[in-house]
Amino acid sequence: MRPRTPISEEALASIFLDARTHYDWTPQQVPRSVLEQLYDVAKLGPTSANCSPMRVAFLLSVSAKDRLLPALSKGNIVKAAAAPVVAVIAWDRNYLDRVPELFPVGYDARSWFTKTPQDVGDHGLRNTMLQAAYLIIAARALGLDCGPMSGFDARAVNAEFFAESTWDAKLLINLGYGAKSEFGERGPRLRVEEAIRFL
Repeated sequence: MRPRTPISEEALASIFLDARTHYDWTPQQVPRSVLEQLYDVAKLGPTSANCSPMRVAFLLSVSAKDRLLPALSKGNIVKAAAAPVVAVIAWDRNYLDRVPELFPVGYDARSWFTKTPQDVGDHGLRNTMLQAAYLIIAARALGLDCGPMSGFDARAVNAEFFAESTWDAKLLINLGYGAKSEFGERGPRLRVEEAIRFL
């Protein structure tokens, strides 16, 4: 396999360097085909034993988003109502049932995730949030803008959208085409010497 070459500066800028969290959106809708492509790209990111616990509910209609709004913190209501799409990122509490199919190695790898009672949830949440990050990166790579939100009542979201399933909401991501091209100064980040150890 040939060594991989870095992506272009333009691509890096669109995914990280120039990308910002969006709250204002153009009227342009996001086609379902783009959302399907988004998932098909994001699902390729690595997870433990390919366990892939993330599930996504894409809220496209006004009525679906209206059902979400009562579960949001006050500061997130307008953001979600304005977004063309709200992705409800969930993990499937029964994600281990798919491991034999997703990681067919000739033995049952589910035991790796069940050494203690807390393991199933720890692995599920960790890998779901990994996949959520992949989804944001994939969305930006496909020309979408993102507005992740964690201010919501997960129990209320689960009761409204996942009452008859094993899905458990963990994060919301507004998706669409951002209306603003200019932002204020980017918030500070920790410097290398503050956040990194080279050992």
